[in-house]
Amino acid sequence: MSESRPPLPPFTAETAARKVRAAEDGWNGRNPEKVSLAYTPDSRWRNRAEIFSGREAIVAFLTRKWQQEHEYRLIKELWAFHGDRIAVRFAYEFHDASGAWFRAYGNENWEFDENGLMRARHASINDRPITESERLFHWDRSGPRPADHPSLSDLGL
Repeated sequence: MSESRPPLPPFTAETAARKVRAAEDGWNGRNPEKVSLAYTPDSRWRNRAEIFSGREAIVAFLTRKWQQEHEYRLIKELWAFHGDRIAVRFAYEFHDASGAWFRAYGNENWEFDENGLMRARHASINDRPITESERLFHWDRSGPRPADHPSLSDLGL
């Protein structure tokens, strides 16, 4: 039996938006092993300057990421979709070990297999230092963004 992660392609506006929110919720849980299950066992990634593939590499990457990016909070927004592909824009906030805050802005291009697992992820990301008073993402330390929390568009990002 193959793994399945609905919604499945081909995507509609509704199912693509649900897929994006599921990815956001997963990443906000900050559990590398659980997050890796949304990807094919041989998923290919480009994240900034890093290129790697496979769930083991995804777990290692996310473990390292969330050890360095404290109080990580992410918001994703559907940008476009077609067939088995989704494009998103996102922003996340975090602070480093010294307490300096950042907001990272980026775009991702995703490709899914027929079971709804992501087989390719290409991410371009830029970081911007912010002050703690400039933070916009406020919810519990780990877990999904509340349904009533503003989206990126609502926040003017």
